[in-house]
Amino acid sequence: MKRFGAVGGAIGLLLLAAWSQPAAQSGQVGGRGGGGGSGRGVRTRKAVLAWADTRNGIAQHDSVSHALAVIERLGYESGAYDTFIRTDSSTISKQPTMTSGQPASGGPSLGNVDAIFFLGHREVELTAQQKADLLSFVRDEGKGFVAAHTAVTAFEWWPEFGDLLGARYDGHPWNTAYGSIINEDPAFPATKHFPAVFNFTDEFYQAREYSRDRIRVLLRLDVSKMPANPELHRTDGDFPLAWARMYGKGRVFYSALGHASSTWDDPSIYRMYFEALKWSLGMSEADATPRLLKSPH
Repeated sequence: MKRFGAVGGAIGLLLLAAWSQPAAQSGQVGGRGGGGGSGRGVRTRKAVLAWADTRNGIAQHDSVSHALAVIERLGYESGAYDTFIRTDSSTISKQPTMTSGQPASGGPSLGNVDAIFFLGHREVELTAQQKADLLSFVRDEGKGFVAAHTAVTAFEWWPEFGDLLGARYDGHPWNTAYGSIINEDPAFPATKHFPAVFNFTDEFYQAREYSRDRIRVLLRLDVSKMPANPELHRTDGDFPLAWARMYGKGRVFYSALGHASSTWDDPSIYRMYFEALKWSLGMSEADATPRLLKSPH
């Protein structure tokens, strides 16, 4: 296994210990799967497009680069998937084009990747055809979509994206704060390593336009332990921080956790996203049936 310093070594040890079963079964641990539409051979592993378009310049997060690097390294060291990192949106298409408008040569597209890891935000510019391709990629083709933190702020004026993701952004009442998180689903692959209740510091995003009859909440902030805040809009104590859902045939996961770069060095966080990606790729199974709030605060 290749190592990438202290954090990379920690990832490698954890992956070797418990997470690389799908790759090990096919004799692939570490390295690249090769292939894809590049003419360099047949791809031997799943492919993930790590997509973070931040060109609008609003509320850019310093953590984006590191988060994408961690996602790539998780796939590389485990051998579970290959990653294309892209910070523009031209690849969100069945037929990507160059800046000249001519067909792109090689590289990722919605025709040759198996899941998207999304960390874009605000109004990412997509054409009508790109939007249709993205929805179809998940809904009709059954591909995966894993989104982190700022992703819930994206495409505010595109209603169908809210339907895909399962919620919209409604601010972060306490900015970065220390809070208590409740693990509602310790059986789900992405959250089974968390204790029933744990303390964490992050920029906790508040969700709106969501309903528990459409998403399966996995992690929830215990708002009863947070200071009073006039920007807290929910009155039912239901403050989800991670959820999963089916969107047509596709598997969708979102977590609000991941504001600071250092958060992505936390084994519990990068394990959550790694397991979420594996689930979205069909490498593990879990119940994503929506459930009502069991213990309101």
